[in-house]
Amino acid sequence: MNILMIGSGGREHALVKKLLESPQVTKLYTAPGNGGISRDSICVDIPVMDKEKMVQFAKDNSIDLAFVAPDDPLAAGMVDAFEAAGIRAFGPNAKAAVIEASKVFSKDLMKKYNIPTAEYEVFDNAQKAVEYIENRNEFPVVVKADGLALGKGVIIAQNLDEAKAAVKSIMEDKKFGESGNHIVIEEFLTGPEVSVLSFTDGKTVKPMVSSKDHKRAYDNDQGLNTGGMGTISPNPYYTDELAKECQETIFEPTIKAMVAEGRPFKGCLYFGLMLTPKGPKVIEYNARFGDPEAQVVLPRLKTDLVDIVNAVIDEKLSDIDIEWSNDASACVVMASGGYPEAYKKGIEITGLNDKGNVDGATVYHAGTVYKDGKFFTNGGRVLGVTATAPTLDEALEKAYKAVDKIHFDGAHYRKDIGRTK
Repeated sequence: MNILMIGSGGREHALVKKLLESPQVTKLYTAPGNGGISRDSICVDIPVMDKEKMVQFAKDNSIDLAFVAPDDPLAAGMVDAFEAAGIRAFGPNAKAAVIEASKVFSKDLMKKYNIPTAEYEVFDNAQKAVEYIENRNEFPVVVKADGLALGKGVIIAQNLDEAKAAVKSIMEDKKFGESGNHIVIEEFLTGPEVSVLSFTDGKTVKPMVSSKDHKRAYDNDQGLNTGGMGTISPNPYYTDELAKECQETIFEPTIKAMVAEGRPFKGCLYFGLMLTPKGPKVIEYNARFGDPEAQVVLPRLKTDLVDIVNAVIDEKLSDIDIEWSNDASACVVMASGGYPEAYKKGIEITGLNDKGNVDGATVYHAGTVYKDGKFFTNGGRVLGVTATAPTLDEALEKAYKAVDKIHFDGAHYRKDIGRTK
């Protein structure tokens, strides 16, 4: 098979490496890719949102499968464009991708179909939003931009002043553009967070192994929210009993709800969960593999990913057994100094071999370029350094040993991945 991967981050690099394990893959292209991906795949300089060029490239290069990995092109109908051209594509169509693209849609879906989630209200007027927060007078409170915001459109306000500032920055200052035309204000849930990615063909849903993301920029969960500073799998809080409960009360009802709405979801559906004192509740859905969750979940996948992808597209997921390794997996993200705010690009990275890797771990490239035989930083999150081992402690030790071998000026990473509650 000739495969086209769409995207340019650590998630896409993890998917590329997993696909390359399949004997069914002849050629693997990535558009646009990054420095590390270019060492594993043929990178093609097509912008991630350019549907016409993507489809034309697929036609010209006899692509058998297009894998649409990021949220924006999914929401914009990239899968629809490939399917209209007769090209097999993995990922939800635009009608189904709305489950991530609109938080208002997803919250209303959960309310309608009794899927457990935080209490909430929706606003299109900043003054009314502030009045609601004042009258409710419960803090912390969560303020969310309705649309896609690069994983940063959620603000947890600790008091009234912070809540007012959050509403102003999203709705009036348009910090996240049109994504802030509507906002969701919801109750703050407490408890351990769990990420569960799942394969679904619109009828059957098969959860992957669980993971735990670390969103805050600094140790001890301090600092701003980021796209993710590291992950572990499995999530120590997610028991077999909880997995069964989530399957019955959240995963299957969500898939059935999307069918009932005329929006059957085919692809990877990500469930962001909070294990509250009142049971598991949904914080958010993503319409694709999580980043950096993919970097710890995919290394544990034993079944050929191409077989799973084909089963999803052909709606035959119930016919396939998906096997997972019992090993634990840990990913430490090395970010640019200053991330998630202002940071420099173009800083040389040393310690990597020609393939962009180090001994003892797998390095997934998120924001790098490769030129003249060297790797340079090209984003906020630069590398995801991942290791697997029989226990979590061993996996973490291997990952941090590998981090110590890599250097770029200003490199920032958390020292407590897998250690915080």
